[in-house]
Amino acid sequence: MWDSGAVDPPEEEGRTFMQVLSEKYSPENFPYRRWPGMGVVVVPTLPQGSPMKDRLNLPSVLVLAGCGISHAGEQREIAAFCAHVMELDLSQNKLQDWHEISKIVSNIPNLDFLNLSSNPLSEVVLEPSGAKAFARVRRLVLNNTQVSWNTVLVLTREMPELEELFLCLNEYTTVSASTVPCPTLRLLHITDNNLQDWAEVRKIGPMFPGLETLVMANCNLSSIQDSEDMLRRLFPNLRSINLHNSGLNRWEDIEKLNQFPKLEDVRLQGIPLLQTYTNTERRSLMVSHLPSVSSLNGSVVTDGEREDSERFFIRYHVDYPEEELPYRYHCLVTKYGKLEPLAEIDLRPRCHAKVEVHCEDKVEEVSIRLDQTVAELKKQLRTVVQLSANQMRLYYIDKECVFGPEEMKYHTRALHSYSIQDGDELLVVPKAGRGTTTAAKPLSNLNSKTLTPPP
Repeated sequence: MWDSGAVDPPEEEGRTFMQVLSEKYSPENFPYRRWPGMGVVVVPTLPQGSPMKDRLNLPSVLVLAGCGISHAGEQREIAAFCAHVMELDLSQNKLQDWHEISKIVSNIPNLDFLNLSSNPLSEVVLEPSGAKAFARVRRLVLNNTQVSWNTVLVLTREMPELEELFLCLNEYTTVSASTVPCPTLRLLHITDNNLQDWAEVRKIGPMFPGLETLVMANCNLSSIQDSEDMLRRLFPNLRSINLHNSGLNRWEDIEKLNQFPKLEDVRLQGIPLLQTYTNTERRSLMVSHLPSVSSLNGSVVTDGEREDSERFFIRYHVDYPEEELPYRYHCLVTKYGKLEPLAEIDLRPRCHAKVEVHCEDKVEEVSIRLDQTVAELKKQLRTVVQLSANQMRLYYIDKECVFGPEEMKYHTRALHSYSIQDGDELLVVPKAGRGTTTAAKPLSNLNSKTLTPPP
């Protein structure tokens, strides 16, 4: 036991891959089951004093994230236990020596996926001989490792089956060109770096000539500067590109994406160019500028949406000076002709109407709310006709209707259900029993032409 007055105990060293593996997947901590991908591994005779159990229950997908692993451990044991393992997650550990990582990987012959994210690999050098251990890996994740680009090149040269590479959060500002391409790579995630200059992005094309998906969100790319011919040759197989939250601020940059011959999926949200537009304008203008793209920001572009967007594009630019009209405008005018602006039609429900209120000899124009009920209207008319609500009978007279007055006798009915228009009329008839007795003219004789109340 450490004395309280003594110096602090030395920091605990990292653990080995085999220590963590034996603890996590021991029969005590991982009860025996059998299903596809789960095997019972019987360890061959090991040297005296080996810490390993006699048996471990290992799935083909091992997740050992955040376990403090810094070293491989006994390679013979790794080979005995992990021959069937296909996916390995070693993220958020303490691995900072490529030699130790290579010892783990070289003893897992069927390894297809390896995640080394958030291990401190910024200062360590990977020799080509050590990179050969990764030859069978097809998917490699190196996010937030600050691994150097030179190390990335060493890896890609020695990984003839590599298809997916993740290099996010590594603080890259430049990219080193490679003399040895990696033709098998199909997917590159390089989000959350600082690749502002297209001259750096340009180097990725020859390096990965088979690239189909490029994810470069949050990289502050300021513009796309190459010529149309250069862009066509740069990414000949690119089908999907993600430039969310880049610094693009010109429509010319968007139009250059059309030069990638196979591009069909574009994701472009949060860029300065689109900040001043409404959501409808953004999508319509983007669809119009990208005629070959079939998916925009994750949503399919239908033939109907494309036609509507292209027609919108023409009308949007109809008042622009000739010298400011984009090239795409002229292409679409050739297709649809010059279109006149659409008539603006307000389809919102009416909220108010001005009606004539007739009561005995009195006529007064009143503005009424159409979202209220008959009972609420009677309360509004009390000061107009000098009657309480329970002393009046209320009739609606549609000036366009020949059927005569309609009594408004359902107190909870909303006024908008009568389709009341400006200029229509309301007739208020006092109920019998009022202080002064009058003989009312039969309502059947009343219509929109005859509204004289009874004498």
